[in-house]
Amino acid sequence: MTPSKVFGQILKEFRIERGLSQERLGFESGYHRTYISLLERGRKSPSLNTIFKLAEALNITPSAMILRVEEELGTSKKSN
Repeated sequence: MTPSKVFGQILKEFRIERGLSQERLGFESGYHRTYISLLERGRKSPSLNTIFKLAEALNITPSAMILRVEEELGTSKKSN
């Protein structure tokens, strides 16, 4: 699976955990609902700025999002 698709899955999981619709997340982050949908389906790749804005809207750190993506892809390295 591609990083974009995994990011989309993780984004959707965080959004649903917080009880937000795509429209509400879009409003909170400054993006249109259709863009949120494209991200969640892995059709678009987020920029660094986008990751930061989405994380803020979801009340999480950007690194938490990326770590979940890394874990799903099996690329994270545990620090000792």
